[in-house]
Amino acid sequence: MRALAPQKPISLPRASHQGARRFEVDQVMADERAASFTKRSIKTSAKLSGLKMCVAMMDLTTLEGKDTPGKVAYLCRKALQPAEPKYKVPPCGAVCVYPNMVRYARRFLGENSPVHVASVATGFPSGQFPLRTKLEETRRAVGDGADEIDMVIDRHAFLAGDHATVFDEIAVVKEACGPAHLKVILETGELVTYDNVRLASRIAMDAGADFIKTSTGKVNPAATMPVTLVMLEAIRDYFFETGIRIGMKPAGGIRTSKQALAYLVMVKETLGDDWLTPDLFRIGASTLLNDLLMQIAKVMDGNYQSADYFSLP
Repeated sequence: MRALAPQKPISLPRASHQGARRFEVDQVMADERAASFTKRSIKTSAKLSGLKMCVAMMDLTTLEGKDTPGKVAYLCRKALQPAEPKYKVPPCGAVCVYPNMVRYARRFLGENSPVHVASVATGFPSGQFPLRTKLEETRRAVGDGADEIDMVIDRHAFLAGDHATVFDEIAVVKEACGPAHLKVILETGELVTYDNVRLASRIAMDAGADFIKTSTGKVNPAATMPVTLVMLEAIRDYFFETGIRIGMKPAGGIRTSKQALAYLVMVKETLGDDWLTPDLFRIGASTLLNDLLMQIAKVMDGNYQSADYFSLP
């Protein structure tokens, strides 16, 4: 299987987050700067390159109670070859499924697939499970072949000010991941303030996250441009302090190519070209892919294909 670039986690003692420092985010500036990225115009070859890059960065996702092995196999097939070969569209970055669907995804994709298998875990989406259960779920998903684990933080503990518990849970889940990479979902729609988003981002990175992720997709609001900007700036400052590159994954609510390209512009201008790779930036979505494919066909063929031309993700 294709390996992600290794990241060395920093291990800090529990006391480091018992009195976690506060981060003050200028909400007005965050909102205004995030809005400015949506006004950029990307044309012709740059647009085509960006659209294909978005496909390569997608975690194609199905997280429904009615998921079946057949549906997961179909999702994997779509992720491997999103469009006809003539369009030269790359595979998606990953498929993201529930833990009990991991073995079916791994069986279909095999061991050397360019598409990773990601799995939500740790009591997704609420996070309100006992730690023992969270760790068992994580180990099972990795044992069944997951390359990546998307864990949710304990928002109850965070909002109650028990940052040490949040830190410790991330650290032990990271250990349980073994060789798999860990994406830490903050569920920013429940964190209330940008200051909380910034603080939760830092706690996750200090505890060993390989990626930080906005949302489960089950809570509104999910990913937004301002929240993602706050998280990107936290990643930037962490890199300046430590030299360690942490990945970013906005998830939920990104449905159009125009939105996805605005996120790429924001990543480029906040973190630079080094982050414009599936190893360090992902987009969690289920309906976005077909819009990207329609736009790619428009650029290459000069006209829109019907939405029915592309299979459902």
